[in-house]
Amino acid sequence: MSGAAAIEEAPAFRRIYAEVFAEPPYNETDSDAAEAFERFPKQTRQPGFAAVLARTDAGEPVAMAFGYLVTPENSWWDEVTAAVPPEMSREDGKRTFALAEFAVRRAWRGRGVARRLHRCLLERVGAERVMLFVQQEAESARRAYRSWGYTKVAEARAWGVGDLHDVMILPLH
Repeated sequence: MSGAAAIEEAPAFRRIYAEVFAEPPYNETDSDAAEAFERFPKQTRQPGFAAVLARTDAGEPVAMAFGYLVTPENSWWDEVTAAVPPEMSREDGKRTFALAEFAVRRAWRGRGVARRLHRCLLERVGAERVMLFVQQEAESARRAYRSWGYTKVAEARAWGVGDLHDVMILPLH
């Protein structure tokens, strides 16, 4: 979905986010979720924004993912803990799609929902590659990303603070 459609569905995105990221190792609070969704309208206006939302037949939100293109101005590379080669971090606003959030509610895990949601989102991405940050303590998420073809290229601290994250890349072409 587009940014405008995602804004209309913001309560569903927030519900999934709050539930999933309250779990270990994330341990986010209600105020953390509120802060994350204060950023959501701005994220939906980023170039190349794309989102997917999975629901049950009855309309219950199950899983969500969204992201946008990395531009030189919003470069995620600024968060890495050690320099990476210039050819890795070069951004032109078309090269890299940043997978900002990805979450599946516990009751629907282990059913292939994450893989289908990921594939659906990437069908709409015209970039050369996808980049994401994943907490190093989130072993099940890291394992899933590796099984989908992502490789770790660096480490980062989101917004320069907090837990250490793996920076992972998936080539698309």
